[in-house]
Amino acid sequence: MSGQVPTPPPTRMPALFLSHGAPPLVDSELWVGQLREWAARLPRPTAILVVSAHWESAPLTIASTTTGTPLVHDFGGFPERFSRVTYPSPGAPELAAEVAALLPGDESVAHQPNRGLDHGAYVPLTVMYPDADIPVLQISLPTLDPERLLRLGRRLRPLRDRGVLVMGSGFTTHGLPFLRDPSPDAAAPTWSAEFDAWAAERLSGGDVDGLLDFRARAPGMPYAHPTIEHFAPMFVTLGASSDPEHPPQQVIDGFWMGLAKRSFQVA
Repeated sequence: MSGQVPTPPPTRMPALFLSHGAPPLVDSELWVGQLREWAARLPRPTAILVVSAHWESAPLTIASTTTGTPLVHDFGGFPERFSRVTYPSPGAPELAAEVAALLPGDESVAHQPNRGLDHGAYVPLTVMYPDADIPVLQISLPTLDPERLLRLGRRLRPLRDRGVLVMGSGFTTHGLPFLRDPSPDAAAPTWSAEFDAWAAERLSGGDVDGLLDFRARAPGMPYAHPTIEHFAPMFVTLGASSDPEHPPQQVIDGFWMGLAKRSFQVA
C-alpha cells in the first residue's frame, strides 16, 4: 500500500444564471457583497464554464483554452481603469474537450483560440473568484432560440457532476435604449419592474413553458429586451438543471440603473 490518501470525487455543482452588470458593477458595494456571499456559499468549482450574452457565434465556438489570453474589453464610455482590468485564470483545455464530446455528432464545433473572456464573464468572476485560480472556459451562444438553448443546457448537465460550475451570464432586463436615468440607484421603469415581477413569478412556479414564450407573454416587452441576447443565457442554465421545472433559488433581486439584476441557481 502506498499510503496515499485517495482524492475525493468532485462535489456536484449547481448551475447559475446571473445578471452580470457593466464594468462599474465593481463600484456597487451592495452588488459586490451579494456576489461574494453567493460564491462563498457554493462548493469550490473544479472549473467554470460561462455562456455570456456578449458572444453570439454559430456554430458553437469554444474560446481560448490557454492561460494568459487577454480579456475582451468589449465596452466604451467608462473610465480608463476598467480597460486595465486583468483576470489571468488558468486555461481549461480538458473542459473544452469534454464540452465538444457532449455535443451531438452532427453539430459542428468551432474553436477561436485567440478570444479571451468578455465582460459578461470576467466582471462577475473578478468579484466571486478574485484570485483567478480556477480554470475558466467560455463558449458562444450558438443561437438565440430558447428551445435550442434549453437543449444545449441539457447536454452540458453532466459537467456539474465533475465539479464544473455552469454559468449563464446575462441581465434579467436590458432595455438600455429606453433608460432615462443612467444613475446606479435609478428607479426601475415600469417595463423593467413588470417584466422582472413576471419572471420572478414564472421562476417560482417552475413555469419553463412561460419563460420560453417570454417575447409573447411577458409584460414590458419589447422594452425590457429590445434584443434578446441578455435573456437567452437563462435557458442554458435552466436546461442544465436536474429538473428545469423545479423552482430555482432566486439569490439576488433588485435593480441597477433601473435594470433587473435578478439572479438564481438551479439544483
